[in-house]
Amino acid sequence: MLDTTLAGLRRQGVHETPQVLLADAGYWHTAQMQQIAEQGIEVLAPPDGNMREGTRPGWNRAVYEQMRETLKTDRGRQLYAQRKITIEPVFGQIKYNRRIDRFMRRGRAAARSEWRLAAATHKLLKLVCHERRRGEPCRGLLT
Repeated sequence: MLDTTLAGLRRQGVHETPQVLLADAGYWHTAQMQQIAEQGIEVLAPPDGNMREGTRPGWNRAVYEQMRETLKTDRGRQLYAQRKITIEPVFGQIKYNRRIDRFMRRGRAAARSEWRLAAATHKLLKLVCHERRRGEPCRGLLT
């Protein structure tokens, strides 16, 4: 996902490398995270989900403990909190307000097409609301 994001940014003329990558616990993949870190990008991804009591069985090695400690620092908490205000509202709008909470078609390509359509219509609704009210909330479409 990072490579796709960087390629998209470069197509738009943005050539700076991000300083930090924020990810959910479900995206933990040690080898990929090490490759990203080698590019000079700090990775913040909790090894454990927030619903879990304690640590995941077998996930007690140094790399997991180091990430847990990093996320406990003031800086780590502050950076990781940015994820909640940047991406989570989009999922909330799409899943709960628009009731698009599952894919209707089978297969990866079909699911990807459905997601792209949902994301595109989300952006279009935001644009319509912005134009309609010039920054005021758009009741009924995106609330």
